[in-house]
Amino acid sequence: MDHRLLEIVACPVCKGKLVYDANNKELICKVDRLAFPIKDGIPVLLENEARTMDMDEGR
Repeated sequence: MDHRLLEIVACPVCKGKLVYDANNKELICKVDRLAFPIKDGIPVLLENEARTMDMDEGR
């Protein structure tokens, strides 16, 4: 994941910062507890494609 891209992408729900999870190949919004997948190197920033995170994830 290009770190320059992380500086400009935002959560489509709250417009907050996203954190890259290299192990799961996801972009994480800690505020909304959503994990957006990265498919073929491209972030899929659609709310209906995001996975809802459990309360103990991302800590």
